[in-house]
Amino acid sequence: MSILLKKLESESEDLGLSINRSKTKLMVVDRSSKLSNICSIQDIDTVETYTYLGSLISSDGSCVSEIKRRIAIAKDAMLRLTNIWKNRSITNRTKLRLVQALIFPIFLYGVETWTVRARERQRIDAFEMWCWRRMLRIPWTAKRTNVSILSQLKIKTRLSTICLQRILSYFGHITRRGNESIEKLIVVGNVEGKRPRGRSPTRWSDQLRETGARTFYNAIQMAKDRTRWREILYDKITRHTSDHDPQS
Repeated sequence: MSILLKKLESESEDLGLSINRSKTKLMVVDRSSKLSNICSIQDIDTVETYTYLGSLISSDGSCVSEIKRRIAIAKDAMLRLTNIWKNRSITNRTKLRLVQALIFPIFLYGVETWTVRARERQRIDAFEMWCWRRMLRIPWTAKRTNVSILSQLKIKTRLSTICLQRILSYFGHITRRGNESIEKLIVVGNVEGKRPRGRSPTRWSDQLRETGARTFYNAIQMAKDRTRWREILYDKITRHTSDHDPQS
């Protein structure tokens, strides 16, 4: 790594470019924590997390920290619009569209790369209900259930379901790209070596089970047909929404 970095610097200097070492970070992705002590480059900080293109990347490969970070940023944006939520001259329908247009896109940034597990799904649902209660000015002391609030706003598709829909839709786009696509190579390619003992963590590709595909190869074959993949997503997302428990 150190040799490659020096070569990159020397080649860049010929073009009048230079590397800002204060902005350059070193991250070691190692579940066994065997490489953290031996991997280092002079004048380069070694970090556990790093923000790249607006997304937080963790050394453990998990997206839990990024989901929590996105929720915090979206909540801050929600609080900045308190005067709008208090305005009684604005209808609830208009406020709902404002939340969907201004708040949710902040949270959904980079959602296509997330691995949403059951715990993260509950956290996303809790954030969504916090937004609706904040918008409607419902205090926590009020005995209002999630079902009643969703029924009042006529919301049929939950935020966590939108996350799953975007992930599966992005998988379809990757599958239909050429074999030279870097994204397709990362998703479809195999990594050599053996898995460690114990249960393996949930992978991004494991979310394809929601489509009913028995294997990863079957999911790839189904996604190649754009029309068929859209029909599968519509059917599965509808079923996913009907099976969603608003009170969970």
